Amino acid sequence: MKVFVAGATGETGRRIVQELRGRNISVRALVRDIQKAKTILPDEVELVEADVTNYQSLHTALGDSTVILCATGAKPSFDPTTPYKVDYEGTKNLVNLAKTKGIERFILVSSLCVSQFFHPLNLFWLILVWKKQAEEYIQKSGLTYTIVRPGGLKNENNTDPVVMQSADTLFEGSIPRQKVAQVCVEALFEESAKNKIVEIVANPNAPEKSFPELFTGVV
Repeated sequence: MKVFVAGATGETGRRIVQELRGRNISVRALVRDIQKAKTILPDEVELVEADVTNYQSLHTALGDSTVILCATGAKPSFDPTTPYKVDYEGTKNLVNLAKTKGIERFILVSSLCVSQFFHPLNLFWLILVWKKQAEEYIQKSGLTYTIVRPGGLKNENNTDPVVMQSADTLFEGSIPRQKVAQVCVEALFEESAKNKIVEIVANPNAPEKSFPELFTGVV
């Protein structure tokens, strides 16, 4: 297995890369600035420079990867087209590439509440709307996928158990990015994670469950 990680230098993406490398899984990291990436990512990661919004640049970048893990996300900007370009068109480009290259699995980091149009985050140029459109494109693609919708993202890790539920059933809560990374990587190996949307938060009062239990519990 070789995992192509898009958004590898982002706060969540870099933790996904670290989680993969911690399990000795080969990683090919899609970055926009290789020099910057060298200061963030482990030495043994293959770095390739490309842009998810440029479909042609992705063909060479993918190399011999067998899995795509997309952790991209539009950054706050004055450009109203940014969420559309990054969260929808960028993901769509990766999905189209995955279909032509016979990719085994596609994991997408999305967001809680993407189905709620009247959500404050949509004030940022409809970012949740475009994430939801990207999800639907993956679902119709014929690829084997897992869509991970985390709650509010925290940089600091904690020991709170992960709560995992099916689409549009969790509407509040937060989760450390490290736990999001763990869920994404576990999804690669769990049969019960295939072709599912999972919503995740961390809750100190939740019962501790194994990842197989968590994924199996989502319908």
